[in-house]
Amino acid sequence: MVSNETHQYRGIIQLLLHFRWTWVGLFVVDDESGERFLQVLEPLFSQNGICSAFTQRISTQPIWHPKFEISNWVFEIYLHLTESKARTYLIYGETMTLMFLSILLTQGDSEYKDVASLGKVWIITAQIDFAFISLQRGLDFQLFHGTIAFKIHSNEPAGFQQFLHNIKPFWTEGNGFLKDFWEQAFDCPFPNSQESGEISEMCTREEKLESLPGPVFEMSMTGHSYSIYNAVYSVAHAFHVMYSSLSNHGATGKGEKTELQDRQPWQFHRFLQAILFNNSVGEMVSFNDNMEMGMGFDIINVITFPNKSFLNVKVGRVDPGAADGKQFTIEEHLIVWHRSFNQVLPVSLCGDRCHPGYRKEKKEREKFCCYDCIPCPEGKISNQRDMEECIRCPDDQYPRKNQDGCVPKRISFLSYQEPLGISLTCIAVSFSLTSALVLGTFIKCKDTPIVKANNRDITYILLVSLLLCFLCSFLFLGRPTKITCLFRQSGFSVIFSVAISCVLAKTITVVVAFMATKPGSSMRKWVGKRLSNSVVLSGFLIQASICTFWLGTSPPFPDLDMYSMDEEIVAECNEGFDIMFYIVLGYMGLLSVISLSVAFLARKLPDSFNEAKFITFSMLLFCSVWVSFVPTYLSTKGKYMVAVEIFSMLASSAGLLACIFVPKCYIILLRPELNKRGQLIRRKD
Repeated sequence: MVSNETHQYRGIIQLLLHFRWTWVGLFVVDDESGERFLQVLEPLFSQNGICSAFTQRISTQPIWHPKFEISNWVFEIYLHLTESKARTYLIYGETMTLMFLSILLTQGDSEYKDVASLGKVWIITAQIDFAFISLQRGLDFQLFHGTIAFKIHSNEPAGFQQFLHNIKPFWTEGNGFLKDFWEQAFDCPFPNSQESGEISEMCTREEKLESLPGPVFEMSMTGHSYSIYNAVYSVAHAFHVMYSSLSNHGATGKGEKTELQDRQPWQFHRFLQAILFNNSVGEMVSFNDNMEMGMGFDIINVITFPNKSFLNVKVGRVDPGAADGKQFTIEEHLIVWHRSFNQVLPVSLCGDRCHPGYRKEKKEREKFCCYDCIPCPEGKISNQRDMEECIRCPDDQYPRKNQDGCVPKRISFLSYQEPLGISLTCIAVSFSLTSALVLGTFIKCKDTPIVKANNRDITYILLVSLLLCFLCSFLFLGRPTKITCLFRQSGFSVIFSVAISCVLAKTITVVVAFMATKPGSSMRKWVGKRLSNSVVLSGFLIQASICTFWLGTSPPFPDLDMYSMDEEIVAECNEGFDIMFYIVLGYMGLLSVISLSVAFLARKLPDSFNEAKFITFSMLLFCSVWVSFVPTYLSTKGKYMVAVEIFSMLASSAGLLACIFVPKCYIILLRPELNKRGQLIRRKD
């Protein structure tokens, strides 16, 4: 009829886990039941991350021990209570176990009477009856204020209180138990008692049970009484079912009585096991598959008072028949803790609690519940107390400075509003306007010798290409979109390839023109616009074909890089097929090297308007910029990669514009006397 003790063990574990008490002291009765208790509980402790701070065995007969053994025993218990970091103690035993413990610590000549002021949480099992202990009127149980006790589940059947009120003293006649109880509870003997001559105040037989203090007699039904109540009704229902089954089989009158008397006790079991009814409280009574009628345990909070009375407050339940997740319930707000805790939840741990930003690390040569708190490694956080391991933030977040939480990353890109973006915008606009002014100047002075020299059309194409190169930098500013990602690399690479091809065409034109002046030279047929136009067109078509293949197979697209920067999400263009990006750069590099080589060879050709020397300087500057670009680009992250690329575009384009066209503009605008045909035919001395 009583719940299996296994449910009590599970309830204890759930209680400890609920309050996170992982460092628990054990007081266990020193007998076979105590050993059995430890054998069952200690594996459960280990499985649930709970450790026993100590295990103190309490003798069942301490008064028979020598006085020095008792003193040592009390001293050992006192050390456990004062020096251990445990604030929670579990007591397993019988009622006398708790009574002996209280006597040893609070009575007589003990020098440890101040132990009652120590803040502890006591957990006692259902085998200990606190009400029975209260009959020892001389004991002080302030030490156990706030105790949490497991009790066999009980309820209040209808009419029970009326039954208690109707108990009369004359019922004691012939009832030795009731007589003894009455004399002890009311502290009076009956007239025929052997002690009547020694005590003046006799029992008046007018005493009422409800007049007794609560600690002496509980007016509510105890768990044991409730189990007996259900047992009696279970037997009655089983007999009723068995009697009904005989009637249904046609047994009547005397035959029915005979049949019932002929039944063996074991034949009654099947009727008893199958009973199912609701008692007067409304609780369903039945046996489970293990033939147990376990209704679980109540969790009681024991509140003691200075007048040595106490109050039991139900604060929870262990109900094995409830649904999963509801078998253990606790109402924490109803619990009254020991006065020293000031109603703050007690902590019972081997070490200090690890705050967020730290994790637990086990101490060597100590139990696994003992640990140190160490900071989380870089890049990880712990956002709760007592975390075993630090965790990483989600991809779109980064750890706070103290590593106790995550902060959303901000999206980063090279914006027009920030100083770097404004600076690059101003530079790009300035160079674009400069290119437009140079182009306008050359168009206005298109008939002058210096403009007509070395293929005027190629010069126009070069200036337009440089103008577009400067404007291409705006594709790299601002948050990337599908359009800007699609055309930023391919557009710039095609336009810049045209510019380099124009430079190469102008250089080749100078070389061919000089070689054609030699008598009998076969290079005369190459003199003219056809060669230079072919060079420009070839450079454009090859790069355009590469970019078309790139855009057709794996085009760039807007993407978010969450890993390069710790505190930022970089809005960037994913180049799709990275190899194609480097092929495009490689092709521009190849054109640049060829242009530099040809210009270097033609730098000393005798011509007043020879561009080869200027082209050599421009290509040296161009190659220097892009050679330094590669390692710089690969070593930077986030929006600064875009800034490096824009700077390289502007620097290399400005180098071509300055080195090739500044000398010509100088002559056109400031030295017009040199802009004459005679200068074209002047030869080197």
